[in-house]
Amino acid sequence: MQSSNQLQELLHSVNRKSYPAYKSLKGVYQFDRYILSIDHVQSDPFASPSHVSVRISHRDADFPADYYKDKLTRTTLADYLTRQFEQQVSHYTFRAKGSGKSGLISVTHCGQEVLTRTACEITDLGIIARFFVGFPANGRTINSGELEKIFFEFLPVCVHKAFFYRALNKKELESSIFLAEDQAFIREELKKRSLAAFVNDGAILPRESGISSRPMKDCVPFLSPDELRISMDLPHKGTITGMGIPQGITLIVGGGYHGKSTLLNALELGVYNHILGDGREYVITDDTAQKLRSEDGRFVKDVDISLFINDLPNKKDTRCFSTEDASGSTSQAAGIIEGMESGSHVFLLDEDTSATNFMVRDTFMQKVICREKEPITPFLERAGDLYEKAGISTILVAGSSGAFFHIADTIIQMDNYVPVDITKSTKELCRDYPLSSSAAPAFHLPASHRIMTKNAPAPARRTNYYGKPQAHDIPERLKIKTHGRDGFSLGKQEIDLRYIEQLTDSEQTASLGLLLKYAVEHLIDGKKTLPEIVGYLESRLEKEGLAFLSDGYISCGYAVPRAQEIYSCFNRYRRP
Repeated sequence: MQSSNQLQELLHSVNRKSYPAYKSLKGVYQFDRYILSIDHVQSDPFASPSHVSVRISHRDADFPADYYKDKLTRTTLADYLTRQFEQQVSHYTFRAKGSGKSGLISVTHCGQEVLTRTACEITDLGIIARFFVGFPANGRTINSGELEKIFFEFLPVCVHKAFFYRALNKKELESSIFLAEDQAFIREELKKRSLAAFVNDGAILPRESGISSRPMKDCVPFLSPDELRISMDLPHKGTITGMGIPQGITLIVGGGYHGKSTLLNALELGVYNHILGDGREYVITDDTAQKLRSEDGRFVKDVDISLFINDLPNKKDTRCFSTEDASGSTSQAAGIIEGMESGSHVFLLDEDTSATNFMVRDTFMQKVICREKEPITPFLERAGDLYEKAGISTILVAGSSGAFFHIADTIIQMDNYVPVDITKSTKELCRDYPLSSSAAPAFHLPASHRIMTKNAPAPARRTNYYGKPQAHDIPERLKIKTHGRDGFSLGKQEIDLRYIEQLTDSEQTASLGLLLKYAVEHLIDGKKTLPEIVGYLESRLEKEGLAFLSDGYISCGYAVPRAQEIYSCFNRYRRP
C-alpha cells in the first residue's frame, strides 16, 4: 500500500503524457480514514470509465454493530449508503473537465427495491464502495491536475459525508434498518399463517407513470376488505392491518382501469423489500413467487409439458419437449413447469398476457372440438391440482372469462382501486352457471432431470504469415454486452429477458450475464442438470457474493438476482 502523497507524486509525473501512462496509477493508497483502490484504468478518455473502490474499516465508519449483524441488515445498510453516496457524487460529476468521459464520477442509481449490489458491500472487516471515474484528458493527453481534484478535493467530501455514521441522518438510517426487520418478520408470518401475500392498509400501489416506479401522488390508498383483513404485531412499527391473501387460488377481477393489474404488479415486486416512502413498503409476497406469461417465439429445451399438452398430431413427445419457436400456449406451459423446477410456491398470471387457448376452453368450444381432438389441457383444469398436489398457489387477474370463478378459493373485485371480497356472493352465482363437466388427464409432477448442454465455441481466427485466416485450438473468449434490463448477448447469442417481469434493474441482468458465462465456461459439461448448476451458483453467491465471477476484482454495476430469474435466464439460453 502506498500513501496519498505518493499518488499525488504519480499524478504529477504522468501529467501531459499520452493516456496509457495513467495505467501506472493502478494500486492501493491510504487516505484519511479510508483506502482508495484504483482497480482498472480505462484505455482512453472515450472508453468505459475506470473502476475505483474505497474501503473503510468498521472502527472508522463507527456504525452500530446491530446494523451489520446479518445478511438482511448488511444489505439494507449497503443500500442506504449507496443512495447517500450517489447524492454526494451527483454534486461533483463532470466538474473536472476534459475530453470524452473526463470528470465523470458515477455510482449505481438505486430504484425503489432494496437489492444486494456490488456498488456497496458490508464485510466482516468493513465497507467497500465501488464506483466509476472518468480519468481526465485533453484529447488523449493526460490532464492529471483535474484527476487530482477528483481524488483530493471531491472524493474525500463524498466519502466522509456518505460512509461515516457521524455524518448521516441517524434516525433515517435506523428507520431503514427497522423497516427491513419488519419486512422480514412479515415474510415469516406469511409462512406461519399460510398466506401467499400481504398488502397493508394505506399502501400506495399506483406508480407515478409507466416509466417511473415512484409512488403516484394524490391517489386512493389501499384499504383491505373486512373479510380478508388481518393484523400483525411488527417488532418495530407495532400493529399494522392489511389484506392477507390466502394460499390457494385467488382471482382478481373488476372493470378496466379499476386497479387489477396495479395490484398484481405490486404483488410481483413484493418479492423484494422496498425503501421508506415507496408506498409499497409493507406489500410482501412469498419470495419465491413468479410472474408468468406467454412468449411467442421462445426457445424451449427438454421440458416435460405433458401436464398441459399431449397427443400432438405430429406425435412429438411432450415429456421431453424442445422447440426453437414456441407458440403462446406452449411457451406458457413450459414457463409453468420451469417455475415448478425453480422452487416457486406462487404463480402470478394476468389473463391479458396469457395465451387464451392455454388458460380456458369455454363450453361451446368443448362441444364443437371434442377433448380427443384438443391436445391442450387448459390451466383452468390444472390450477386446483397445482395447489393441492404440488403446493403451488395461483394469483390470477381475469377480465373476460367467468370460468375462473368456479375454481377460485378467494375472489377480489377491484372497484376504483378499492378491493372488495366477493367470494361468497360469486360462489352462490356460480350455481346458476355451472361449468360443463370435463375429464382432465391425471395430474403428475413433471420430471426434473434436464441435462444442460452448450454450443461448441467457434474456433478463434488468426492470420498466418501471409495474412490469411487460420483456425487454432484456443476457444473464442465469450464477451457479454448488456442491453439494459431486457437482456444481453453472450458471444454471438442473444438472451432475451424482456418478459421476465420481476427483473427490476439492469444490474440484475448484467449479473445474469456473468452467471451464464461462468456456467458455460466452467459448469455446463453435458452431465450436470440445470438444478445442479443453479444450486451450485446459488451456494457460491450465498458465501462469496458476485466476487467469484470476477477476474481479480469485481466492479460496480451488478446486483444479485433471485434463483427464479437465474432459471429463467438459463432456460432461454439456446443450446443443442
